[in-house]
Amino acid sequence: MNTIKFNEEVLYNVDSILKIDSADIAELKMKARLNPRRRIRVCAHKDIKDSIHEMLIVHEKTCYVRPHMHVGKTESFHIIEGIVDIILFHENGKIHKIIPMGDYHSGRKFYYRLPPSNYHTLIIQSDVLVFHETTNGPFRSGDTVWAPWAPKETEKNEVSQYVDLISNYIDENNKNG
Repeated sequence: MNTIKFNEEVLYNVDSILKIDSADIAELKMKARLNPRRRIRVCAHKDIKDSIHEMLIVHEKTCYVRPHMHVGKTESFHIIEGIVDIILFHENGKIHKIIPMGDYHSGRKFYYRLPPSNYHTLIIQSDVLVFHETTNGPFRSGDTVWAPWAPKETEKNEVSQYVDLISNYIDENNKNG
């Protein structure tokens, strides 16, 4: 896998055909571990203006993904390694649905496709999560709407409390079937 670094969290493939093996995944995990936000992605598309964006993404368990939605953009996930709960929210911040996901052998759902304009987040249950994400481009930061009822990543104490609240909700939901 030959890449160029766009920033600390984003690499772009430079080969005409992107090929990824277990050694590449191990390298991405190491790069995520060394990254301050504990995440990294390699983009299969060549430019932010491309109409299809495909990424292989690695997040460590400690990653906080602020609930958000993508205006007019569909998103799909395919879990390669790890366990995660995808949380979907109503507009007011109340949890609408939990989608337990994992790799193919986990017995959980391993693929989902989310229609546009749905607030969502990830609660990573395993030490590391590796997933393939596809969405439509081009990338425009204004197409991402951050949930006003969820703490910003910089609000460390609030983030910790918020993630604990969601995790407790997941635990209670699992107990009650």
